[in-house]
Amino acid sequence: MDLDVFVRAHRAEWDRLEELLRRKRRLTGAEADELVTLYQRTTTHLSLLQASAPDPALTGRLTSLVARARSTVTGARKASWRDAARFFTVSFPAAVYRLRHWWVPTALLSTAVGALIAWWIATHPEVQAAIGAPEDLRAMTRPGGEYETYYSSHPAASFAAQVWTNNAQAVALCLVLGAFLGLPVFWVLFQNMLNLGVGLGLMSSAGRLDSFLGLLLPHGLLELTAVFVAAGIGLRLGWTVIDPGPRTRRTALAEEGRSALGVAVGLAAVLFVSGVLEGFVTPSGLPTWARITIGVVAELAFLAYVYVLGGRAVRSGETGDVDEADREAPVPTAA
Repeated sequence: MDLDVFVRAHRAEWDRLEELLRRKRRLTGAEADELVTLYQRTTTHLSLLQASAPDPALTGRLTSLVARARSTVTGARKASWRDAARFFTVSFPAAVYRLRHWWVPTALLSTAVGALIAWWIATHPEVQAAIGAPEDLRAMTRPGGEYETYYSSHPAASFAAQVWTNNAQAVALCLVLGAFLGLPVFWVLFQNMLNLGVGLGLMSSAGRLDSFLGLLLPHGLLELTAVFVAAGIGLRLGWTVIDPGPRTRRTALAEEGRSALGVAVGLAAVLFVSGVLEGFVTPSGLPTWARITIGVVAELAFLAYVYVLGGRAVRSGETGDVDEADREAPVPTAA
């Protein structure tokens, strides 16, 4: 392609499109039709330019023109409460349900690793000695020790906010780092299971496993499920880099990335509920059975929410991606 000839041949069309986009007054019907036609032509010009004679300055100008024209042609759509309701009743549960074959095995394997670590620590005194001095371990595991007072060490509201922030960071790491072939996700999972295994192992060796579970389960079931969902979806995102399937790698990453971003927003709400349970229910004076029951009910409610609403949405064709109208328009590919 002769770039100078190409520019001379189409510059008038680009200038006219820019003029129409700068109009402050409402366009007439003829001008609106002209804008749509010029938008389509400029999109094709951009595709040809990118394929045959990439020029940074010209490509930048046409990219900006196409983006502005698309916004004008399609119109800006404001988010509404209806969009939020649809997200939480359709898009989010559909995305989680669709990827259940990734996060369910992740949950089972991670739980097995945590249980193995707990057993190893509980049955090997030399491992306990490597973790801390005997007096330090007693301070952590005794009645009224550090493990028990941890949940009541701060006012419930501030503690719930702190817990929500920490867990949200773990979830975000799993989703964001998943694009790096999913490898950092394994480290995040291992750190979580190591911390869990150490607590279970030490409290079990002290004969106080029931007390620890009474403090862990009210909030931990929902909290860990959120982490497992994020980890599973992060791993799926990493696998998309390796094997995008019938889609192009760019298209696959865009679709899975948008879905993962939506899941991150939904899991933030799930972790908020978990944080409230950890801040107000776990340290409460309720009987152990009552606190555990609340945690189990919250977990079952989330699973029912995913499998009932999400399953129904997926069977109707929902994927968890944004609506087609809100996706970036694909640039035509030059022949």
